[in-house]
Parts: sequence; C-alpha cells; structure tokens
Amino acid sequence: MMNFPQQPGPIGVFDSGYGGLTVLHGIRQLLPQYDYMYLGDNARAPYGSRSFEVVYQFTRQAVLKLFSMGCHLVILGCNTASAKALRTIQQRDLPMLDPSRRVLGIIRPTAETIGNLTESRHIGVLATEGTIKSQSYSMEIRKLFPDIHVSGVACPLWAAIVEAGEADSPGADYFVKKRIDQLMRKDPLIDTIILGCTHYPLLMSSVVKNVPKGVRIMSQGTYVANSLADYLKRHPEMERNITQGGTCRYLTTESEQRFSETARIFLHEDVMVNHVDLTE
Repeated sequence: MMNFPQQPGPIGVFDSGYGGLTVLHGIRQLLPQYDYMYLGDNARAPYGSRSFEVVYQFTRQAVLKLFSMGCHLVILGCNTASAKALRTIQQRDLPMLDPSRRVLGIIRPTAETIGNLTESRHIGVLATEGTIKSQSYSMEIRKLFPDIHVSGVACPLWAAIVEAGEADSPGADYFVKKRIDQLMRKDPLIDTIILGCTHYPLLMSSVVKNVPKGVRIMSQGTYVANSLADYLKRHPEMERNITQGGTCRYLTTESEQRFSETARIFLHEDVMVNHVDLTE
C-alpha cells in the first residue's frame, strides 16, 4: 500500500496531450460543482503509436502523480491510455496501491451508449493507430451488443492537425474526407461513427461536411460526463471523497507557456498551468 493523502480531493483527468481537455470540458459542463485536476503528459505525447508497455508505464506514472496530489478518482481522458493501460492498472496496480481509489476509462461509457444510437447495427470508429490496433472498441461493444458490426480506420494525422491549429483549413478537410471515405468503403451500412480520439471533436465541422447524409457522429465528452454522474450516484463513498469548490488546476510535463498556448485551441480561454515531472 502506498501512502496517499486520505482527505477528500479533486477528480483527476489524465491525457497524453491536449485532447482530454474536450472530455474535461464535457464533464465540467454537467458537473461544475466538483474540483478537478487535469494532467497532460504533453512532453511525451502523442501516445497513439507507442507500444502497450510504454503507454502502460507512462499512464501508471501519471495516475500515481494524481493520487499523490490528493485525487481518489482518476479519469483516463485518453482513448489510447484507456485501450492500452486501463485494465492492467485496475486489475494489477490498484489492489496493491490503494484498493479504495479508482481509475476509469472513456471507451466503456462510449460503448454503452452506442446500442441506443445505431439502427443499422453497423458502426464505424475513427481513432489513432494505437486505439484501432488494440481493438478495444470492437471488444467492448461486442461484449455489450454482440449484434453490432464494428469497422475501424486509423487517422494518423488528425490529432497533429488539431494541435497545429489547422482544424479549419482546407488541408484538414482533405485528410478528414480521405479517412471517412475509407471507412464508408469498408462498410457502406455504417449509420453511426464514433470519434474515438479526444482531439477529433475539434474537426467536427469538417467531419459533418464529409459524412454521408443520415450518418450520426458520436463525440465522447457528453457521454463520458453522463457516465461519471451515474457512477458517482451509484458510489456515494467515492462522491464523499471529492471536494466541491468548482475549481480546476492544470498540470503539464511540457513547458507551461506552450501548454497555455495550445490549450487555448481546445478551451477558448486562458489557463494557468504548472509544470510537473512524472519520472521523479
């Protein structure tokens, strides 16, 4: 057992980069009363193409940091970390570290909702190479809805386009159209597409323009927020361990100035951020 602070603390939200800010935003819209602590491992991002072992090590370091700073509950606001590290952390690490603390991912809440959205029972997933290779969405959806057919396409450049501030450019349009066309060729019966990377909602205007008429786009922020609200209702013992001051602190492994500049693309507001080192 590790000696983490036992008094109530904020909800931790972790992402390899900036995309998790779209998840944080969705959660804060629905649950503004709680305190939050966002940690971006921006110096080592992106995680999308890294191996399972490396993503697990990095994610574990981040979770330990958030626990040590007072969080009892950590949301992995990152599809790659949810795909490659969540299960090992839940099953192997938490029982040894502190069985009362919790780490939740964002793939399961997305999978739980999809059954009510698709009529054709054919869905598509657009995500990073790591998330597609892990087949996490297919596996989670198959567990819940064995009748749903899942097709996935990796979109290697999308996250980089967003972080470069080019989401509204013709170049973005070209790459968005290319991947959506590829997905629809794979399975023309798709009627619902999951944006399986937290950067992708920023490409929404281009995505909407390029999907066939009648295809629904599923962005994660709202669904993850609803799932968290439901979780806290079902687990009052966890809810009691969360402080309610309506604040949010931002931490990054990157330079503070760089984080503030890029975070503005996602949040449309200036944020104060502190540097942290995860390897200590």
